[in-house]
Amino acid sequence: MSTFLKKSSLIGLLCLVGWQSSVVAKPVNVVVTTGMIGDLVLNIGQKNVEMTALMGVGVDPHLYKATHGDLRRLQKADVIFYNGLHLEGKMQDVFEKLSRRKPVYAVTQDIDEQQLHRYGKAHDPHVWFDVALWYAAGQLVLEKLIQHDPQNETIYRHNAAQYLKQLSKLDDWVEQQVSQIPKQQRVLITAHDAFGYFGTAYDMEVRGLQGISTATEFGLHDIKALKELILARKIKAVFVESSVPKRFLGALVAGVNEVGRPLKIGGELYSDAMGLSGTPEGTYIGMVKHNVNVIVRALR
Repeated sequence: MSTFLKKSSLIGLLCLVGWQSSVVAKPVNVVVTTGMIGDLVLNIGQKNVEMTALMGVGVDPHLYKATHGDLRRLQKADVIFYNGLHLEGKMQDVFEKLSRRKPVYAVTQDIDEQQLHRYGKAHDPHVWFDVALWYAAGQLVLEKLIQHDPQNETIYRHNAAQYLKQLSKLDDWVEQQVSQIPKQQRVLITAHDAFGYFGTAYDMEVRGLQGISTATEFGLHDIKALKELILARKIKAVFVESSVPKRFLGALVAGVNEVGRPLKIGGELYSDAMGLSGTPEGTYIGMVKHNVNVIVRALR
C-alpha cells in the first residue's frame, strides 16, 4: 500500500473514531402513566430520558381508559413505569401483557406491605402523599433506569442524590407546616379518600366523601356522617380536588350552612394529577407545597 493510501486510511479511521465518540447516546424512551411518576423520571433521568406521561392535568387515573395512541406509545417504549396498587384500574391488563416482552414496573412494587393502607381487599394507591414513600418510589426508578442503561449509572446516581435530598427536605417542611394547625382542627375532608397516607405521615385525620377510588358511589348517609363530624369538631373548611368534579362537596357545604354553622371550601387540592406544566404545581414538590399551604391557611 502506498504511503498516501496509508495516511488516507489512518486519517479516515481517526475521523470515524472521533465522530463515534461525539455521538450522543439515544435517550431512553420512557412512558409513564401519571405526572407524579413522570416528574420522578425526569429528575433522575434528565437528558438521558425521553419521557411521555399518558395522563395529563386534571385527569382521573381511576377512570382512565387507554386510547389507541396510548397503546402505540406503550408498544414503542423502552421502559414503562406505572403506579400500581390498581390506581390505573382499567389499564392493569395492558401492563400485565406488555410485561411479558418489555420492562414494565409499578413504582410501588418495593414498598413494604406493612406501610401500605388496606381498604378491604384493596390497597390505597395514593402513596405519593407520604413524601417518604415517594422517596422509595424514586429509588426504584433509579434502580430500573440503571438496569436498562448501565453506561449512564454515574449520571443517574448523581441526579437521584440531588433530587432525593430535596424530597427529604420537603418531608421535614410538610411536618413543620401541618404542626401549626391546632390538633382539634387537624381534619382534612376531601371529595375522595386520597389523602390517607398524608394523614398517617403528618398526623391528620382524613375523611373523604367517596372511597379510595372515584369510581366508588356515595349516598346521603355518607354526607350525613361527614356533616355530623364537621358540626361536632367545628371544622372550618373542606377541600375540592382538581381531578374530581367540585359539585360532589356542594351538598355537604350547603347542609352544614343550613344549620347555622359556617363552612367554606378551603381551596383546591391536587390529588390524582399535578398542575399545568411550567407552573410550580406542575412538579411533584410544587404540588405538595401548594396542597400544604392551602390546607394550613384554611384550617389554622
